[in-house]
Amino acid sequence: MKIAASLLALDFSKLNEQFLVINKCVDWLHYDVMDGQFVNNISFGPDVLADIRKLTSLYLDVHLMISDPFAYADRFIDSGAELLTFHYEALSDDNSVAKLIDHIKSRNIKC
Repeated sequence: MKIAASLLALDFSKLNEQFLVINKCVDWLHYDVMDGQFVNNISFGPDVLADIRKLTSLYLDVHLMISDPFAYADRFIDSGAELLTFHYEALSDDNSVAKLIDHIKSRNIKC
């Protein structure tokens, strides 16, 4: 069993002290990415993920709820993602889905 804490559930005014706790208590950090188009909410980008990586060595599970996951996959990988999840319906066809999965795996990242 793995326990994942969602970054969205944190109190951003207390990040440093909360990371002292979660770094000891959980296995993964779940990072939701929302672009305001694929879903109504807007959340975090790759630059915030790179800063979060500085606060933790936890496994970073990145959930792309965005209209064009192919355009951003590399940026999130470069920012520290260890697992990328995306929505197949954000891509135009099955070939695009397979192409993105192959690309993510070619970067030695789980998908």
